[in-house]
Amino acid sequence: MLALVQALTLSAGYNAAVVTVGAAILGVAAGACGTFMFLRKRALVSDALAHATLPGIVIAFMVMVGFGGDGRDLFGLLAGAAISATIGLLAVDAMVAHTRLSQDAAIGAVLSVFFGFGIVCLTVVQTMTAGRQAGLEAFLLGSTAGMLYGDAVTIAAGAALCLGALLLLRRAMTVVAFDPQFAAASGFSVRLVDIAMMALVLAVTVIGLRVVGLVLIVALLIIPPVSARFWTDRAGVMVVLSAAFGGLAGYGGSAISAVAPALPTGSIVVLAAFAIFSISFLFSPRRGLLAAALRRRGHEVRVHRRQGLLALSKGEPVLDAMTLAVLRRERLIRRDGVPTELGRTEAAKARLDEARWIAARIALDPDALASQSDVLTPIEDAFTADQIATIDRHLQKPRAV
Repeated sequence: MLALVQALTLSAGYNAAVVTVGAAILGVAAGACGTFMFLRKRALVSDALAHATLPGIVIAFMVMVGFGGDGRDLFGLLAGAAISATIGLLAVDAMVAHTRLSQDAAIGAVLSVFFGFGIVCLTVVQTMTAGRQAGLEAFLLGSTAGMLYGDAVTIAAGAALCLGALLLLRRAMTVVAFDPQFAAASGFSVRLVDIAMMALVLAVTVIGLRVVGLVLIVALLIIPPVSARFWTDRAGVMVVLSAAFGGLAGYGGSAISAVAPALPTGSIVVLAAFAIFSISFLFSPRRGLLAAALRRRGHEVRVHRRQGLLALSKGEPVLDAMTLAVLRRERLIRRDGVPTELGRTEAAKARLDEARWIAARIALDPDALASQSDVLTPIEDAFTADQIATIDRHLQKPRAV
């Protein structure tokens, strides 16, 4: 536990602190950039990009070894990953544009073919006598155990550049994500904005390979935006929350990985992101599971209360057990079922409200009723004083015999 506290407070060593900060910056960039892919409903594109990086990494290793190096230069490996992922992205775009394949089918084809080719290349590399192949498979699941200071700086700098580009393009990407037709009418080039959006995701995918790995980088791009969506309806707030959640996952996951270097870093980071998602899913005040259950329970209580009060107002017995429990809890009836003074008052009001709601549908124009259809709402909370006066005048009219 002490080691984890030291890692979280950046006091577990200089290199561990640098790696943790770099992973946090990567998480911020991944969460922010992934938000627009999520809103654009193109989350699977990032998965195809990630899997398409593997052959590029391995071929870059072979090329560097062929030129007399050891093949482990991070910049060279990331450059190979970027080239391979770009080819994969262009392949998806071409298949969608020139064939009848849907985008998800094209993504599936590119993802499987590129990843399979990368695995074959990786197997070939393991039999090579030149170069330092050990640890190359860390790009599959991520690892920070052997990360150097320069590697961490490269990752952090790339993530910071992605964030800067995102700030410049955020307005155009927001408009295109929500309404491409309006964006085109407003003068934005939807295709160019989509390309820029995918280029940012490509950049985050490539620089995140060392930390999270190509198999799990898609989770760091998608889980934070999904978590943020539980808390807000505003795109700007969602980007900020998603960036915060991604940064927290990267920070916490890399800190835990520093304490347990035998565990795959990418998996720990993704599990940290999932923990944030679970909290959002359960406890978000607007869309969380608990809030939904409380709202449903509150609605049921209001229905039973209203039905019980209407029964009391008509002198009918209340037979439903839950209705009786609600009325007793609010001290509207005694234990023997006889209404209290408060119960009689509330029953009379409930009956008047019911009559007013019926009269409102006749006395008021449809526009006034359009947003007021919940008869469980007290009449004074649903209409203005003038509207209620109109309803009451309608009630006072003599009925035709």
